[in-house]
Amino acid sequence: MKKILLLLAFMMANYAFAKPVLSVVEVADSTQKKAICTASIEDVASSEKKATSDISQVTVYLNGAQIERSSNVLVKNGTTTLIFENLSNTIDENSIQVSGLGEASILSINYGIDYLTKQKNTEAVEALQQEKKELEFSIKKINNRIVGLQKEEEVINLNQKLGSTTQEVSLEKVKALATYYRQRITEIKNEVLDAERSRYELQIKNQDLTRQLSELNITEEKSTGKITLKINSERQATLPLILKYNVANAGWYPIYDLKAKAIDTPLDLAYKAHVYQTTGAAWTDVSLIISTGDPNTNNIKPEVNTKYLQFVNNYYRNSSRSTSSYSYKYNPTVKRVTGIVQDSNGPIPYANVIIKGTSTGVVTDFDGRYTIDIPQGNTLMYSFLGYDNEELPIYSNTMNVNLKESPAALDQIVITAQGLSREKKALGYAVSEVSSEDIGRMLSGNAPRVSTSTPVNYTATGDIKLDGLTTTRFEIKKKYSIPSDGDVTVIEVDTFKIPATYEYFAAPILNENVFLTASIKDWAQYSLLPGEANIYFEGSYAGKTFIDPLATTEALTVSLGVDPNVIIEREQLDNFKATTFMGSQRIVDNKYEIKIKNNKAMSINLQLVDRIPKSQNKEIKVDDIETGDANYDKETGLLKWTVSIDSNSNAEKRFSYEVRYPKSQRINL
Repeated sequence: MKKILLLLAFMMANYAFAKPVLSVVEVADSTQKKAICTASIEDVASSEKKATSDISQVTVYLNGAQIERSSNVLVKNGTTTLIFENLSNTIDENSIQVSGLGEASILSINYGIDYLTKQKNTEAVEALQQEKKELEFSIKKINNRIVGLQKEEEVINLNQKLGSTTQEVSLEKVKALATYYRQRITEIKNEVLDAERSRYELQIKNQDLTRQLSELNITEEKSTGKITLKINSERQATLPLILKYNVANAGWYPIYDLKAKAIDTPLDLAYKAHVYQTTGAAWTDVSLIISTGDPNTNNIKPEVNTKYLQFVNNYYRNSSRSTSSYSYKYNPTVKRVTGIVQDSNGPIPYANVIIKGTSTGVVTDFDGRYTIDIPQGNTLMYSFLGYDNEELPIYSNTMNVNLKESPAALDQIVITAQGLSREKKALGYAVSEVSSEDIGRMLSGNAPRVSTSTPVNYTATGDIKLDGLTTTRFEIKKKYSIPSDGDVTVIEVDTFKIPATYEYFAAPILNENVFLTASIKDWAQYSLLPGEANIYFEGSYAGKTFIDPLATTEALTVSLGVDPNVIIEREQLDNFKATTFMGSQRIVDNKYEIKIKNNKAMSINLQLVDRIPKSQNKEIKVDDIETGDANYDKETGLLKWTVSIDSNSNAEKRFSYEVRYPKSQRINL
């Protein structure tokens, strides 16, 4: 035992000797290091701070916008990290600019998405969503009450048996129980009926709230953007920082009001900008600049290289085309488009009109007209056999399109008894007749879909200032608030009183209506863009037209609508029409008479246009042309008259021609 105790004492002594012992100096040094480490962490935490900022100015482009935020931040000596939160999640990182640094310098700029912080809705939307939640809660409570009443009814029905085989029930007890069952079952039925009626009313109100939220373009919550800015400063200072960046999901498009009081007064034009945005951040009381620029346009100039010719497959066609010029822009408020698809010869029946990227489409009727609802998408595609396809952004409620004939050989579709076959033909061939029902079945598209229109909030504007080099900037002096809900805010950019030359126009071969037009010279000074215009003539709303300032003509011609007081009629004279045969040739004589009646209380000038067909095939000849006093262009076949018609007077114009072609062929006159 004594040996064991000595051994234990020896082991404990060795353990004590091996254990390190900290001196007073070492303990003090360790405490100091810990304090330094803690101070370093606190310094890092204090050098990183969240910066508050407000949107002070917005430059709205045709597609996109530049946001300018202002923020006064305190930076200390050394490095400070500033975090700007709750920004849009569609920021173009390459467009971020920072100014107002003074003597400080930027070490780094970083943009990222904050998926934990969601974009905030407006107070009105929050109130609607809260009301919707309360309604849904009330509907659930009513459902629970209905279930409880139904369960009670089941219990009563299961316990209707009275007494047993060994015990009789008195008549008075039977009457009492029967009365109770009748009264309680009736009460339950009535309570269920009242609850179902209350539930139905709440469901109708809930549906209305759902539609209202949908009308406000409310989608599921989105993440926010965050910009982290690291700044180095040699001294403590307060910096008035200006943060600029470009965002998507915003833009504007022009709308005009054209007012003509009479055909001898200047034309009043109101230039309006329809501004919209869904950037995730409301523009509250900001200065607006409306710019005709588009930062998304390809700014790299093209290079033309040598083209080398070689033999290719007969069925290969190089359909490369030059990039479209800077022109029409997508209008997000257009929910239905109507128009006419035509070529140089007139309307094209059964042409395809499809919303790009979808299966929604229609086919033009016999007069080339179409109407298509736009539930989604931003581009319309037009196509027809033998023509180049055309794609246009949905820029207007009325879109008339001219398709161009393909300059290459066509693969003609010929309908036979056995089915479809292909036959190569050159342009100018005669096409065999096919019934409209067959063509319609071949080219039919999907039925149009119904959609609702986007609400518009009208807002007046203040003075403006124009400035710009390659683009025009309209500086709106009055401040605006534009919520991030996609609704349109109308801003009046400018008003003009424009000298115009009024003239009536008619092309009865295409449309037997007389249109009033206004010709504007020096129109480039007004910085107009392609856009729809509301027409007001003689104090009344006359419909819509489209202003297209992209033409290269010296004067801009604007259609002011149809004047029903001027009547025109184009008639083919039956007593002159004749078809004769000479050998293998068929000869067709055509003569037309155009009658014009002016029922207005003043004289008018009318520009009248018609045409004589031109042959593209040497076997088809057009001869014996009689144009009367018309101005005839032999290259195009167009006939033009300038007719002055007094008040309550008539005018007549005639022309004729003869067509010869092989009688074994058919042509469309």
